Amino acid sequence: MKIAMLAPIAWATPPAAYGPWEQVTSHLTEGLVQRGIDVTLFATATSKTAAKLVATVAAGYAERAGQDPKVLEYLHISQVMGVAHEFDLVHNQFDFMPLGYGNLVDTPMVTTVHGFSSEQIVPVYEKYNDSTDYVSISDADRDDRIDYISTVYNGVDTRQFSFVDHPEDYLVYFGRIHPEKGAAEAIEIAQKSDMPLVMAGLVQDQAYFDERIAPHIDGDRVKYLGNVGPDERNRILGNAVALLHPISFEEPFGLSVAESMMTGTPVIAFNRGSMPELIEHGKTGYLTEDVDGAVDLVSACGDLNRWHVAEVARDCFSVERMVDGYISVYRTILDRKP
Repeated sequence: MKIAMLAPIAWATPPAAYGPWEQVTSHLTEGLVQRGIDVTLFATATSKTAAKLVATVAAGYAERAGQDPKVLEYLHISQVMGVAHEFDLVHNQFDFMPLGYGNLVDTPMVTTVHGFSSEQIVPVYEKYNDSTDYVSISDADRDDRIDYISTVYNGVDTRQFSFVDHPEDYLVYFGRIHPEKGAAEAIEIAQKSDMPLVMAGLVQDQAYFDERIAPHIDGDRVKYLGNVGPDERNRILGNAVALLHPISFEEPFGLSVAESMMTGTPVIAFNRGSMPELIEHGKTGYLTEDVDGAVDLVSACGDLNRWHVAEVARDCFSVERMVDGYISVYRTILDRKP
């Protein structure tokens, strides 16, 4: 089985810090290689992999200023499709843009739908129902207009996370600093709970950060650590009483939720999108509707069995589980070929 893995190129695969699509693509690529599958990763030259690497661009457009993303994306996709005949399958991790090639190449393509950035994108996916297979990353993120072959949850590398049985006395927010991710609400929850809050993540909305977040950062009750890497992520997630995830959108998956649970740290999340699929209410965390509901649940996190939280996460959201799911998808697709 020869797989062409088409990665996003905003960041390296894997990313140094932020870059969830690139991170998932990396985990899948390395997991497939470990299973003996011949994978060629099409990504940035800054990427690192045990697979064959074909670097279509020197560096991601979010890593190096002065590049035109659309030009790089066009060159990236066209290079992969130009050699598609050399592979048994093309796995598209790169959103809707490669879909237009589906009818132009003989090699079957499977596309992981990492979420819809807007409603306007959905008709593009619908148009190519017959020329690619779609995989959703949660059942909640499915759209009735799109035909799916399977749901495969994103996988987390369990080796990057350490179980912590006795946390320190703080809450954590880990994710993009953006209104839809609820950074300001996390601060409010921590303040009303009289708990310190440690925050980390890429600032995606500078005005929001300046107006709603920065005024509360004092290095004591509210700390902001920036866009941290894997080691710091493991430390701050694992030593927290709970991860606060007060989202205001229908989140397709939520890597930080699975990552937090890997360490044994439960999650308090607003009940939106895929959260009911990731969190077992009262067992691995809590689902609630608003800030006040979250505040009421903070003290209850101490009643949860952190070992159980970690065990559930490792069983449901490991790289190995994800790789199993995609290998099954690949075989189903390839078995159709005459």
